[in-house]
Amino acid sequence: VLRMVEWPGDDLQTGEVAVFVGPQYIISVRREAQHGFTEVRRRCEQEPELLRHGPAYVLYALMDTVVDRYLSVLDRITEESETLEERIFAGDTSRAQIEALYTLKRKLLVLDHATGPLLEVAGKLHGGRVPPICAGLQDYFRDVYDHLLRLKSSIDNLRDMVTTAASMNLSLITISDSEVTKRLAAYGALVAVPTMVAGIYGMNFRQMPELDWAWGYPASL
Repeated sequence: VLRMVEWPGDDLQTGEVAVFVGPQYIISVRREAQHGFTEVRRRCEQEPELLRHGPAYVLYALMDTVVDRYLSVLDRITEESETLEERIFAGDTSRAQIEALYTLKRKLLVLDHATGPLLEVAGKLHGGRVPPICAGLQDYFRDVYDHLLRLKSSIDNLRDMVTTAASMNLSLITISDSEVTKRLAAYGALVAVPTMVAGIYGMNFRQMPELDWAWGYPASL
């Protein structure tokens, strides 16, 4: 069973393809996935020498196509991550940025859940006790396995980058709030002296300096 991950709109859409392989046949059943595998059929027809290996080569072509679609989704996530980082360092540290980073991390989790099981399956098709139907194509399945390993590593690295970007976003918000607090403290210090003068002259004692001075009120004001 191959997990499908597509990005038709604003969010990821997941589906699956169940593949049944026998000595003389291969059947794929697609569910909740928009894109079919017409290009896989065309690819197999254009490579008759490899197609002589039978259904195993079609299985490889299916797996390779699914992994390539994973990579295209990862490329879009990477571009979106870079855009968010540029916005953060440009000073846009709003709540929307945090929500976008969380959404991006959730997309990475969906992609990781799709690649994890396939990585284990691909490993069994090129090393150890390889199924007889796949004998002779170990190098091709190893290629799929290597792509999945790189994909897994890229997902982990990108997830760390998104986490770091979220922490940086919160740090910049804290720094901004600290600067605002410093400005307010400075304004408060400027107001402290006239507030003290007004407080003293508001006590209404009978004997106070400059009470009889003609310019006392405007000077205090």
